[in-house]
Amino acid sequence: MHPSNEPKGKDWRVPQPIRPDGAGGPDKGPRDIMRDIENPDLLVPPVTDAGLLPNLRMSFSDTHMQLNHGGWSREITVRELPVAKEMAGVNMSLTPGGVRELHWHQQAEWSYMIWGCARITAIDQDGRNFIADVGPGDLWYFPPGLPHSIQALEEGCEFLLVFDDGAFSDLNTLSISDWFARTPKDVLAANFGVPERAFESIPDDQVYIFPAQVPGSIDSQAVSSPYGTIPHSFKHRLLAQEPLVTPGGSVRIVDSSNFPASVAIAAALVEIKPGAMRELHWHPNSDEWQYYLTGKGRMTVFAGNGTARTFDYRAGDVGYVPRALGHYIQNTGNETIWYLEIFKAARFSDVSLNQWMALTPSALVAANLNASPELMASLRKVKWPVVKYPSDGAEAE
Repeated sequence: MHPSNEPKGKDWRVPQPIRPDGAGGPDKGPRDIMRDIENPDLLVPPVTDAGLLPNLRMSFSDTHMQLNHGGWSREITVRELPVAKEMAGVNMSLTPGGVRELHWHQQAEWSYMIWGCARITAIDQDGRNFIADVGPGDLWYFPPGLPHSIQALEEGCEFLLVFDDGAFSDLNTLSISDWFARTPKDVLAANFGVPERAFESIPDDQVYIFPAQVPGSIDSQAVSSPYGTIPHSFKHRLLAQEPLVTPGGSVRIVDSSNFPASVAIAAALVEIKPGAMRELHWHPNSDEWQYYLTGKGRMTVFAGNGTARTFDYRAGDVGYVPRALGHYIQNTGNETIWYLEIFKAARFSDVSLNQWMALTPSALVAANLNASPELMASLRKVKWPVVKYPSDGAEAE
């Protein structure tokens, strides 16, 4: 190994693509050792991995940063993760007072506030308006075509945006500054009933993100509409929901049943404690787009016909699972994993392998798998989204 590539420190051990049974061999050529350490299940796949599956992992750290005065953004779309045809994601940060300008999309927008606070505004097609402040763990949803804005409050903020189209790009949206810049001034004058000189200072191009003063209170910014306010709030407090708690962690599910405005995107916030895993399951109604908030883990995806592949994930990564493919996620670190499962669907839906077996005639299941009495006795009719590993061979709690 070239000396410049050798990790420093007594605790470093250079991983090699060699299984305990001797399969594989040393890699003595040029390599990114830190990358191999971060992706041990690509370097040495589990023996159960087989066949061909596309890449199902992408890190925001490997994407292009769009830097503006007032904030930054980066995105993962089909250009970065070709398998992700149903959804795309944007990670965005705004400095105190920074504004994501007035704009709208052809796609639905769903967002999770990672840290800080922001003020969001919108109107609908009937002239009903909306304004709210959102903080850590809060969501917002804007239907396709409805204009809106985002402005950071005193701390600034960072958030995740998800759109129901994998080919989406946040740099290709419909922005008010861009439309003004692409409209003749005589047309603008006619539209607003003012002289052309009123538009002498408008931007020459899309401003996208720009700096501004931190806004005052909501009351100081409120605008009364003669048509009232929107009937279903575009804001939802996800962390305020009571979670479904199991021995290995918890899950909070949000969809159109408890967030009525969100008719195109459903999600779950999942907690996986050390020594636990998201159970073997699949989603029948949508691909799954994942965002890892904390911790590190690995996911194996089963595609049928003898095909399965394992990927490693850590905070800031995006994972993807095509519709109805079986999968599970193991916590491989000492820190709790928190991650989002996001779906292009009105309702959250998953099928538990354990529950399916428990609710099927036991003789049929036993014959199909040549299952042991111990396995058959362990089956649960009630779904546990997150399960804890048994200790010393004992059954899970």
